[in-house]
Amino acid sequence: MHPVENGTDTHYSERLAVPLRWWVQGTMLVASLWLAVVVALPEALAWAISGAAMALLVVLLLAYGSARIVVGDGELRVGRARIEARHLGGASALDADATRRQAGVDADARAYLLLRPYLKRSVRVDVTDDADPAPYWLVSTRHPEQLAGALSAMTRSTPAG
Repeated sequence: MHPVENGTDTHYSERLAVPLRWWVQGTMLVASLWLAVVVALPEALAWAISGAAMALLVVLLLAYGSARIVVGDGELRVGRARIEARHLGGASALDADATRRQAGVDADARAYLLLRPYLKRSVRVDVTDDADPAPYWLVSTRHPEQLAGALSAMTRSTPAG
């Protein structure tokens, strides 16, 4: 997370990288694969299969953890989605329980969600654009208070319309 004050526009940036334990568990899984394969196949082939599995693991974890949240330049960018600040309503920092409810029993099927299972807290951002089918965005974050604060500061400094 990198909150930066730049004139009247507050910027926020966060990458939703996967936790270290996922890397450790994935590496242990590949090591188990190697152990299972090395007893049945020639050693060189076992290493090749394990190397390919490790490369696939790295690509998948890096891709899954590459989603970014950026507040700045008059817009909110979450993953590949973006919305101008003039279309944003209130932003609410949610704890783990409120996040679980908003993503579950209290969810609206039209909402835009960027959730990660390793991040228990989130921010709900209301969308005020009548042309947008999503009533709100629900975004996982490690720093919900800072993200909600950056969004509130940006929407206050952006003229509606």
